[in-house]
Amino acid sequence: MTSRQTTEHTEADPESVESWLVSAGRDRRPGSPLNVPPWPASNFVLGDRRAYSRGDGTPGWEALEEIVGGLEGGSSVSFASGMAGIAAIFGQLPIGSVVALPDDCYQGVAGLAKAGQSRSRWTVHRLAVGDTAGWLEMCGVADLIWLESPSNPLLTVADLDVICAAPRKRGAVLGVDNTFATPLNQRPLALGADVSVQSVTKFIGGHSDLLGGVVTVRDARLLEALRQARELSGATPGALEIFLAVRGARTLALRLERAQRNAMTLAERLAHHPNVTLTRYPGLTSHPTHDAARRQLKGFGTIISFDVRGDAAAADAVCARLQLVQHATSLGAVESTIERRASVPGQEHLPPALLRLSVGIEGVEDLWTDLDRALRNDL
Repeated sequence: MTSRQTTEHTEADPESVESWLVSAGRDRRPGSPLNVPPWPASNFVLGDRRAYSRGDGTPGWEALEEIVGGLEGGSSVSFASGMAGIAAIFGQLPIGSVVALPDDCYQGVAGLAKAGQSRSRWTVHRLAVGDTAGWLEMCGVADLIWLESPSNPLLTVADLDVICAAPRKRGAVLGVDNTFATPLNQRPLALGADVSVQSVTKFIGGHSDLLGGVVTVRDARLLEALRQARELSGATPGALEIFLAVRGARTLALRLERAQRNAMTLAERLAHHPNVTLTRYPGLTSHPTHDAARRQLKGFGTIISFDVRGDAAAADAVCARLQLVQHATSLGAVESTIERRASVPGQEHLPPALLRLSVGIEGVEDLWTDLDRALRNDL
C-alpha cells in the first residue's frame, strides 16, 4: 500500500508547478515503482483501510488527486468524467434551488441544468459571462453559481476576481469550470470560489485517449459529500484511465507552454485573414474581455474560435480541406483539432460559420500553412 500522506489542502508552490507536476503523487518507499502503475483492482486483502475500490479508491486515484489538488490549492475527488463530477455537484442541491448558469457554456452542463429544471428540481437563470453586475446580483439569490471562464466556445473571460469575492447567499456554492484555463493559468479557489472542475479528458490527460474528471474543493464537508456521491453513483474512474491521466499530467506544463505560443501566433494571423470575419482569443487586444484575461490569467490558453467568411457550408468545407489539423471534437490534446460548433446538438444558437480550434504542439508554421490553404481553398 502507498505510504503517501493525505493531500487534503496541500498546495503546490506557484513558482514550481513544473516540478510539482513531475514529482507529486509518487510512492517514495524503497523498491516502489518509480512511476504510478495501473491498479486494475476491484478489491483488496482486508486488514488495512482499503477494502473495495468503488468506495475506498486506489493508489492511482490518490496520485491524480494529489497532483490536481496541489495545483488547484484544495482537496480533489476524481471521477469517471468531467460531467460525472459536475453532476455530483448539482446533485448536492436541495429541491427548489436556484442555479445561475452562463449563456455560453459547455452543452453538457446546459443539458444537465435543463433536465433538472424540467423535473422541477431547480430553477435556472442564464446570464451573459461578461455581465458582472448580473452575477453579483445572483450571488445573493442563487444556491449554485456556476461559471465557466474562458467560456466555451466564445472564450469570454468572466470577472472571476470580483464575482468570487462577492458575498453569497448563505449555503450557496460558487463553482468554476476551469478546464480551458487549466490550474496553471488560473486558480479559482484562490480567488474565493468553492469548487473548481477539470475535465481530465482535455489538457491534463492531453492525448485524446481517456475520459476523466477531477473536482477540487476546500470545504471538508463538501469533499466528503462528493466522495459519497461518487461511490453511490458508481462514477469511479477506471484503472487505465487514471494511469494515462497521471502520465499525461507530468508533461502538462511543457505542452501548455508550446500550444499557447502556437495559439497566439495563429490567432494574430487569423485576425487578419481575408476569409475570416471574426477571431476570438483572450490574448488579442481586440478581444472584448482582454483586460480581464490579462488581469486574471497567467496564459491565454490554446483555444481559438473564428468565423469563416460565408455560411455553414463554407465552414464545413474548411474543416474538410484541412490535412494536419484534425476534424474532431474535444480539445486540449497534443494534436490540433477543429469543428463547427453550431453543428453540435445544443449549440445551434452559435454563429453558423464559427469554428473552434484547439491548438496543439505541432510546428506553428505547418499549422498555419494548413489553415491558410484550407481557408483560401488553395489545394
